[in-house]
Amino acid sequence: MPTPDSSPSLPRQRHWLLALSLLLIACNLRPVFGSLSVVLPEIMRDTGLSAAGASLLTTLPIVCLGLFSAPTPWLSRRFGAERVLLLALLLIAAGTLMRATGGLAWLFASSVLAGAGIAMGNVLLPSLVKRHFAQQAALMTGMYIFAICIGATTAMAATVPLSVNWFDGSWAHALAFWAAPALLVLMLWAPQALRMHSERIDPAARAGSLWRDALAWQVTAFMGLQSSLAYIVIGWLAPILRERGLDSAMAGYVVAISTLAQLVCSLIVPSIAARCRDQRALAVGQTALGLVALLGLILLPLSTVWIWAVLLGCAQGGLFALALSLIAMRSGNAQVTAQLSAMAQGWGYILAACGPLLTGLLHQWTGSFTSSIWLVLLLSAALAWSGWGAGRNLLVQPAVRPA
Repeated sequence: MPTPDSSPSLPRQRHWLLALSLLLIACNLRPVFGSLSVVLPEIMRDTGLSAAGASLLTTLPIVCLGLFSAPTPWLSRRFGAERVLLLALLLIAAGTLMRATGGLAWLFASSVLAGAGIAMGNVLLPSLVKRHFAQQAALMTGMYIFAICIGATTAMAATVPLSVNWFDGSWAHALAFWAAPALLVLMLWAPQALRMHSERIDPAARAGSLWRDALAWQVTAFMGLQSSLAYIVIGWLAPILRERGLDSAMAGYVVAISTLAQLVCSLIVPSIAARCRDQRALAVGQTALGLVALLGLILLPLSTVWIWAVLLGCAQGGLFALALSLIAMRSGNAQVTAQLSAMAQGWGYILAACGPLLTGLLHQWTGSFTSSIWLVLLLSAALAWSGWGAGRNLLVQPAVRPA
């Protein structure tokens, strides 16, 4: 297994360039979501989009994360993981640029394109880390989760100021601006992706199925449920805070601070998880902290929002880092990691889409975001249950197909 120090196929300097490139790619996996949420009220005002339509707009890319995760391992085997990751960057950049039109049809189409690209990146990054950085898997996992959080935080904090100060109040051009980082990374990644040879896949490693493995489904549920709560925060926390009385810029800053707080936990949780005998207590403890913090943001005085935002970020950053770590920890090799990653992120993100969709629908039906409390409680309880199962110190066992 290649490592930065001993790979027979890549010199040391190219390994560090590979590491930097993967981290920069990770930075582009969340701006599509975070940038939209902070200007969602303006989009609804200018386009006439209903609360149900806004719920669909925020949910559609998450559904795409699930739908396009499934074929990614096959594409990786057919064309090579590095080349498929290049395609993912192209889709993210193209989908983000389409938002510049400001039309509703283009906004929905951009969500499909960008969501497809993000799905591919989500599946491929863990397997590439396990393949090229096996001896530093915990560190690299923490680093690329750190990079994901940086991208999300920057988009949430900067989209409204970009709209006001650079684009004369145009939310459409502010949203499209986030294609620029993807295009820059594309230029760095293309020469490497086209030069690399596809990894030979052991036929036995891909012969099995995880569909009948209970542990694989528990990892999938944990990934999906923590993502569901995370996308409620990404998609709806800013509108919730604005409904409670914060202005658009301040609501964006609160969400950005919450995302920024994820950075610390995203760096340390993979290492903590790797040192633990199992990860059950870690999963349940972080779930409880996230529930308390989210309820604080919805119910308690606005003077305390900064405290709850930081605590929520710590909890959700840790949960996301643990979910991705469990994909690698519960699988025995890079091929099974890619298989489990596709399953966990494919079905997981379809499950995750229910959270923001139901949040928007509940708001439309009741006229208030307070009704989402029951949804948050239900999702948190299910998350704790699945985390207790996924945190057991076991490996998934792909079922061997009969000859």
